[in-house]
Amino acid sequence: MLPLAGGPAREPCHQEMIESMQYRESAQPLLLLIDMQQGVDQPVWGPRNNPGAEQVVAGLLARWRAAGWPIIHVRHDSLEPGSTYRPGQPGHAFKPEAQPLPGEVVVAKSTNSAFVGTDLAQRLAEAGNPPLVVAGVSTSNSVEATVRMGGNLGYRIWLVADACFTFDKTDWHGRLVPGEAVHALSLANMDGEYCRVINSRVLGGALKVGWQAG
Repeated sequence: MLPLAGGPAREPCHQEMIESMQYRESAQPLLLLIDMQQGVDQPVWGPRNNPGAEQVVAGLLARWRAAGWPIIHVRHDSLEPGSTYRPGQPGHAFKPEAQPLPGEVVVAKSTNSAFVGTDLAQRLAEAGNPPLVVAGVSTSNSVEATVRMGGNLGYRIWLVADACFTFDKTDWHGRLVPGEAVHALSLANMDGEYCRVINSRVLGGALKVGWQAG
């Protein structure tokens, strides 16, 4: 079992991680960032976990840009009138740590999964269906929906646990579940069946050995 944020799970060694990737030497991993927009900062979302996620995402972006690897930013264009993600309001804008640079691809979606009603699959096919490194918000909603669908479609996916976050959630029995527990359970739901869950430290070591810039 791979590490959940803050959990006791065993962390794989870098060699184990590299072997699990089974990458082609020519493949460049694609960084897929999901819904990193300012709308999630609104109080209506409630308490969240992992306050350092944005800095981890910023670090991933810096690494990908320095290496010249592909990046896709997924932006949620909500159709709901009351959504903090609705276009035309401040919450629709990207967070400063995840602001796309000129020339970087932005895929707009209006459902939870980034594969529904978008050209994401076409763009990935044009890029040679590279391995996907996924991060974003929220772990238990758009991230999980995208990873589950991507896994079913056959993509090789690595989900960076400490580059994601989610929020407190009231369960079916009316009990309030802290965001960290929601996050951990969502990661457990995905790991092994739809993706491989890792953290940024292990990913950094694996990338350093397995993929070289240029």
